[in-house]
Amino acid sequence: MGLFKRNPFGHILFIKKWLIRVFGALTHRRFRGFNELHIEGSEIIKELPDRNVLFISNHQTYFADVVAMFHVFNASLKGRHDNIKNIGYLWNPKLNIYYVAAKETMESGLLPRILSYVGAITVERTWRAGGKDVAENEKKEVNPNDTENIKIALDDGWVITFPQGTTKSFKPVRKGTAHIIKQHKPIVVPIVIDGFRRSFDRKGLLLKKKGILQSFIVKEPLQIDYDNESIDEIVEKIEYAIEQHPSFLKVIPTETIEEMKELDRQRQWNY
Repeated sequence: MGLFKRNPFGHILFIKKWLIRVFGALTHRRFRGFNELHIEGSEIIKELPDRNVLFISNHQTYFADVVAMFHVFNASLKGRHDNIKNIGYLWNPKLNIYYVAAKETMESGLLPRILSYVGAITVERTWRAGGKDVAENEKKEVNPNDTENIKIALDDGWVITFPQGTTKSFKPVRKGTAHIIKQHKPIVVPIVIDGFRRSFDRKGLLLKKKGILQSFIVKEPLQIDYDNESIDEIVEKIEYAIEQHPSFLKVIPTETIEEMKELDRQRQWNY
């Protein structure tokens, strides 16, 4: 790899590699030390092709979710089975991993801007501005450059997206993800995470509590009829796959639901 070789977005891969190494070393104990990350299904990662893979996941913090994925993906590719032992797996990380993030989030400070270089595909949220949902008649048009950048990223490698577009639990899946799936026909791999909102602050930068058992479950790729399934059918399939369909509320203990609601209220208050 040439010293100044760049990815399709103009990022120098040598710099990106060192950013992943440094931030990986700084965050490793957050998932193996202060807290413990329980992983299932990581063998699926190793069998995936190098390009056109879309990971869909529920969302609990702005950054810790993505950081955990970089750890698990690279560990799996280096032969670690459901664990992130021995951080040497980050010495030669996979460099064509991208993640979809809100533009306003990634421009909110110096650290987010640095993390953006690691692989953020920034998009302008049409349904939210300044931390608040906007009225239906005030929603902005989708920026065509955003969807084009996701296509470029899929053509180059793997893309992580959080189809609910928020860290709040059981919010509707945005149809934009289904449109991307129908249009670009990627392999769609669901991931279900838990424990992150108890471990970290809302942004996922500060460790809030130690001794939390975090979970990270990789599921088999979705079976999707790209040509014949409707957008609504794909949306529903996504909701079930990432365990955010309203029906899941019926099997969650009432006290857990109230705890999630209280956490969401605290997030809105602290914004």
